[in-house]
This record gives sequence, structure tokens and C-alpha cells, in this order.
Amino acid sequence: MNADKLVGIVLVSHSAEVATSVAELARALAGGATVVPLAPAGGTEGGGFGTSAELISAAAATVDRGAGVAVLTDLGSAVLTVKALLAEGDELPDGTRLVDAPFVEGAVAAVVTASTGADLDAVAAAAAEAYAYRKV
Repeated sequence: MNADKLVGIVLVSHSAEVATSVAELARALAGGATVVPLAPAGGTEGGGFGTSAELISAAAATVDRGAGVAVLTDLGSAVLTVKALLAEGDELPDGTRLVDAPFVEGAVAAVVTASTGADLDAVAAAAAEAYAYRKV
């Protein structure tokens, strides 16, 4: 597997702590998939709750390896901010996609799938399929 061609993953939350913790959890549950380019983008630049277009753009640039970037969000303005960045067209790397998936389960599925060298379509599909994970 060529680590330079892995799909990058950005986790956008209203909380820096949540984004970072979900990234750590996903990496751990993916068997320590340290090779997967994964970045949290949580909270605001000042450390408060909210979303930041600048933090999201920087995280996406950090994980971009040319194979696409999957962006998973928690809710509300995180979704709207990513949609606005995608609409602007030049704020995110080419091949960046907002993935409709549950935040925690989708992040784990995305990291596990990306660690196999799967393409962006497969990573996005795996994350979206996490909606079907039943607990009872």
C-alpha cells in the first residue's frame, strides 16, 4: 500500500476535544492506523465551541494526498460551513467530499477503510453504511 495515495479524513465538530477524541478513537479501533492521514477540525480558532472555515481548510490541506478527502461532521453549522467551503470551490483540495455519515461510527469505518488503500468512493460508502449499525 502506498501511504502517499491514501484518502485523507477530516473530522469536523463544534468541539476541539470531541474532534480530537473521535480521531483518536477511530485510529485506535482501526488497529492504530497511523498511516491514514486524519485531522480533527474542532471548535474555533480561539478554542471556543463552534466551527471555523479556516481550521477546516487547514485540516483538509494537511491530509490531502491526492486521493481525495472525506469530511465528516457532527451537526448544524459544521455541515453548513463545509458546504459553503465546497461551494466556494477553492478553499478545499480537489476531490474533497462531505460524507453523510454518523460522526463516531462513520469516522471509525472511514479510517478502517482508508487504511486498506480504498478509494474515496469506498471510504465514503463505508462511513455512510455506519447508519445501519444496530445496537439492539
